[in-house]
Order: sequence, then C-alpha cells, then structure tokens
Amino acid sequence: MSMATILPRARAAKNGSANDTIQLGIIGVGSKARGHIEHLLGLEGVRIVALCDVDAANLDHGQSILREQGVRAKGYRDMRRLLDNPEVDAVVIVTPNHWHALATIWACQAGKDVYVEKPVTHNLWEGKKVVEAARKYKRVVQAGTQNRSDTGFRQAIEYIREGRIGKTQWMHGLWFKERKSLGRVPGPQVIPDGVDYDLWTGPAPMEPLMRQRLHYDWHWDWDTGNGDMGNLGAHQLDDCAHALGATTLPKRFLCLGGRYARADDGETPNVQAAFLEFENAPPVIVELRGLPHQTGGKYMDNLRGVRSGNIVQCENGYFSGGRGGGIIYDNDGKRMEKFPGDRGLTHFENWLEAIRTRKRSSLRAEIEVGVRSANLCHLANLAFRSGLPTTTDEVERRVGQYGHATDTVHSIASHLEANDVDLKGAALTCSQWMSYDSVKMEFSGGGDYGNSIANALVKPNYRAPYEVPKRV
Repeated sequence: MSMATILPRARAAKNGSANDTIQLGIIGVGSKARGHIEHLLGLEGVRIVALCDVDAANLDHGQSILREQGVRAKGYRDMRRLLDNPEVDAVVIVTPNHWHALATIWACQAGKDVYVEKPVTHNLWEGKKVVEAARKYKRVVQAGTQNRSDTGFRQAIEYIREGRIGKTQWMHGLWFKERKSLGRVPGPQVIPDGVDYDLWTGPAPMEPLMRQRLHYDWHWDWDTGNGDMGNLGAHQLDDCAHALGATTLPKRFLCLGGRYARADDGETPNVQAAFLEFENAPPVIVELRGLPHQTGGKYMDNLRGVRSGNIVQCENGYFSGGRGGGIIYDNDGKRMEKFPGDRGLTHFENWLEAIRTRKRSSLRAEIEVGVRSANLCHLANLAFRSGLPTTTDEVERRVGQYGHATDTVHSIASHLEANDVDLKGAALTCSQWMSYDSVKMEFSGGGDYGNSIANALVKPNYRAPYEVPKRV
C-alpha cells in the first residue's frame, strides 16, 4: 500500500471516522499474539482484518477469538500472501525470533507499518537490515519492549535522572523464572498435524524436530531462538539501556553461565549473567536463573526482593522495580517514593498514534532503539558461546572490576551449589572481556578461539528462499 493510500485512512481514523480505521494483520497467532489480539480488540480506530499462522490449529484458535467478538478476519498460512492484501495497513509480528527480521523487511517492502516482538532480530547482522528497510520505505516500526511505556518506570527514571538519590553507580536487571526440563527424545519427532514445517523453519536450517514440543521450546534452540537472554533478558537489557540513557554498544562485555540440572534437549543456558561496561553510562549486569532456589524448591531466588525487574543503585538510595512500576529506597532500605505502573498498556496506542501522525520520533521503542537493545542480547549470547569452562576463582578474578560483579559471581556459585551442581566437575562457561566493532562487525579481546567463534556467528547462512536480503 502506498503512502498516498495509507495517509487518508490514518487521518480519518484520527478524526474518528467509523468507516476508515487502521486495519491490522497479525502474523503468528500463538499465546503471546492472542493476548495482543484481546488488547487490540478493545481499542478504537483499529480493526483486525487478517491472521496468519503456519499452524492451522493456532490460526483456527485466533479466528475463533475474533468470531466471539463479532470480528471476521481472513486467514493465511504464508505471511507473503497476507502482505499482498491491500486491505492491511500494518502488521503485528509475533513469530519465533528467527523470523522477526525477514518478516519486518518484507512488511516494510509491502508498505505496511510494523509492530515486531522482541528481540527484533535473531542476530547482529540483521539489525542494520531492518533499520535500512524502515528508513527506505518510510515505515513506522515499533519494537515490542513495552516496559518503555510503563508509566511508573518512566517516572522513576526521571526521578533518578534528576539526581534525587545521587549519581547512579550500577544497574542490575534480573529475571528469575523456573524452566522445567524439556525432556529428551531418542530421535527425530513427527511434525504436528496442520503445521507447514517448511514455512515454520523459514530462514533457519531445515533440520528434523529434535525436541518434544515444536512451539515455544524453539527459544532454547540457537537456530531459532536466543535463549532466555533474548526472551526475558531482552526486557531487562532494554530497561537498562533506557534507564541509563545508553545509546551506544558497551565498550566491553563478558558473559558466563551454563545449562545445569536439566538433562534435556535444550541448547541455551538456564543460568546466565552478562556484564557490560559502557563509555558514558554506569556498568550493567543482566542475570537470568531458570532453576529454583534449591533442588526441589518451590520458589525462586531474589535480589532485594526482586525476581523479575531491576535494581538501580545510586549514591543515596536505589530503585527496585520495572514493569508495573517500583519503589525508591534509601540505602538503609527505607521507602522514599513509590511509582505505580501500568505494565506498558499504552505501547500499542503509542505505535498506532505514530502511524496516524507519521511521526516516528514519537515512538517509545522505534526500530533503531529496538535493534540496539536486541544487539545487547546478541553480544551477551555470542560472548557466552565463545567462552570456555572456567574455575569460579578465575571468573571472580576476571569480573572483579567493581564489587557488585564479584558479589554476583558468589551468588551464582551458591545458587548452583544449592541445586546440587558441582562446579568443579561442571565449571561455569565464561568468556574473556570482549569488544565489538559495529562498523567492521568484528569481535576482539576474546582470544583467538573466542573471537573466531563469535565472528562466525555474526551472520548465519540463510536457507533459500528465505534469505534476509543484502539490499532491502
């Protein structure tokens, strides 16, 4: 659809016309998308006119939700057919991670505005391509990092930036959520009925299904997901960049972790911590734990009472919270200020208003911002994948540039010991401190082995005809 077509529709929607609304297509209709559908159905000036999923069961489920609300949407298995539909003005992309970039580029080329879930890319190379596509085709593209729209978190950030509790010293993002074993399969599994596996696989290598569940557990396969660092950690890394005003990549970074206490088919770590040092921002730690507080435990560890959120430590106090707002405490733990949040409920509205005004500068998570945060996920994961088994003493020596980092390593070691992990027999995988040149797209500092591994993973080999194009 051309700009000449979409502008009159968008202006009419802004002016309240009942006949001209922003018409949406939803690409990927799993559980996350179904939550988006329910939210979008409650907004004015918007209509869902198309759904797409490679799984017939997901597509049927999504259409049934719409029919219950008196809405009928065309169904598609192949997103390219949905993008060819001139009735669709904009799309919401809720596919597995390995599809995010190509789907975004195709949508921009088709003249659609885009809301794409986090992380907006699956690897470092894709980031430049999605930004190029958004700029070339003048599209309004929002990343699904809705914490940037949370009212309480935004107010707390302003409070901290005003210097009300002194200079920021460090920030620690964390998400502690138990991940049960995926199980282990003896060989290739049967693809579920109704799934077009070629379309599901898309840009990734065509490999047999080697896990019990096709859906969701793709997160723990490097070919299709980014582990919890790109799933839950994507929010925490974006929160850190937002709160600290970090608009560049870190000058150096290190990552450690491993997959513990789970003899299963997962590839990605279930305990992981990334340490990032910036040129013009305080240091950051983002830590993920998928194991309970101890073997057989019923609850998760926490840091100052937080299991999913952020700690921003300043000279005279700290913030504790994130999505849903949070609280400012003094250094003795006395509550100073409370900032109730709304969990970023206006994130879609922010995108839709930018579509109407064509002012991408008003987006809270414009695609370039989304790419920067996604790149933090990729740097952390590539550092981890370039690491080697390392003794706890050496890890502590390596990260001990500031006290809180050493404390974090101590805490992780204690956490693993409580889960019956013998770190002498299953040492932490830890990288060297590494740097990344975003112009040359090259790693350094990780040693010959580490650099070679990380550099080889900057860009994958795409599967025809699903290549992310060099020229968008």
